[in-house]
Amino acid sequence: MKIAIAGTGYVGLSNAVLLAQNHEVYAVDIIEEKAAMINNRKSPLVDKEIEEYLAEKPLNLTATTDGRSAYKEADFVIISTPTNYDTKRNYFDTSSVEAVIELVLEVNPKAVMVIKSTIPVGYTESICEKYHTERILFSPEFLREGQALKDNLYPSRIIVGAKAGNEEMKQAAKTFAGLLQEGAIKEDVPTLFTNLTEAEAVKLFANTYLALRVAFFNELDTFAVMKGLDAGQIIEGIGLDPRIGNHYNNPSFGYGGYCLPKDTKQLLANYNNVPNNIMGAIVDANHTRKDFIAEQILEKNPKVVGIYRLAMKANSDNYRQSSVLGIMERIRAKGVTIVIYDPTLKTEVFENARVIADFEEFARLSDVIVANRFDGMLEPVEEKVYTRDIYFRD
Repeated sequence: MKIAIAGTGYVGLSNAVLLAQNHEVYAVDIIEEKAAMINNRKSPLVDKEIEEYLAEKPLNLTATTDGRSAYKEADFVIISTPTNYDTKRNYFDTSSVEAVIELVLEVNPKAVMVIKSTIPVGYTESICEKYHTERILFSPEFLREGQALKDNLYPSRIIVGAKAGNEEMKQAAKTFAGLLQEGAIKEDVPTLFTNLTEAEAVKLFANTYLALRVAFFNELDTFAVMKGLDAGQIIEGIGLDPRIGNHYNNPSFGYGGYCLPKDTKQLLANYNNVPNNIMGAIVDANHTRKDFIAEQILEKNPKVVGIYRLAMKANSDNYRQSSVLGIMERIRAKGVTIVIYDPTLKTEVFENARVIADFEEFARLSDVIVANRFDGMLEPVEEKVYTRDIYFRD
């Protein structure tokens, strides 16, 4: 089977590698350098499994910047282009998705399109009406940055939404789910087939619940700090309740990354005219946590604050919407000098802050080193480090 994938971010590239184990896959990107790296079996992303599979596995994978040719013969076209959240419109910017749909309809209207980009609830139905086609599925993605292929090889679940009442598309949804199951190592993956809009809602509600959980444990941690308590003991105690569990409970500077901030805001926007309290509180809680963290750092009266890595998670190079950026903004507003240590940055200045390539120089200049996640490199200067990372695991 021939499969084309629009976009080679974490979602697109992990799906491309997964499917290229058994099928002819064309990965489309607008950046020639990324396409060249993939064709040379080098990963443009920090992801252990993607790097290993590209280097070691016999993949039938070709990267290209020529979307027209890639889509022309494809049985399935997976759309995984960026959909950044537009705060002025309270809506995802779906223009890249629509550009792909328009091109596919022009060159290969019989192809089945599968949207994996995150979109507003109700979007796929509206786009089917706009383009007078029902040949569009929506399949939400549940991936972690830095472990995207691993999460496709061992998926928690597979969900595919199709147009209600369209038996051909329901069968296409089963075929597509089978492709994902075929590439996975995990067997008997829970698989759910839904209507289009319900599949979209699953994605946004799932990520908003995760944001809620992050916000909850962060506010627990704030309480512990203000009352002089051991947050770890409290978290361990409540985690013994199997309904709560000892997972996804490590305090941080706030939820961030590419998905949670924009997905929570989009879901809240979808709640327009729908009664709610919790959804708005989740968004507000993240601002409150960043304010608190910045205040804690500023109370140490530093002249120079060192930011140790921008990414939210270990083993990731993605700092989009990182909560660390919000902390930097708040600290800078108080006139404090900021320096950054982050080997993934290929520039000498980032956000008006000096980027220092040498860790020892970075540590020497910093009065306080701010780290959302602690790692072994920080052990020699641990007395300077400010973090709320309790478990040192993620």
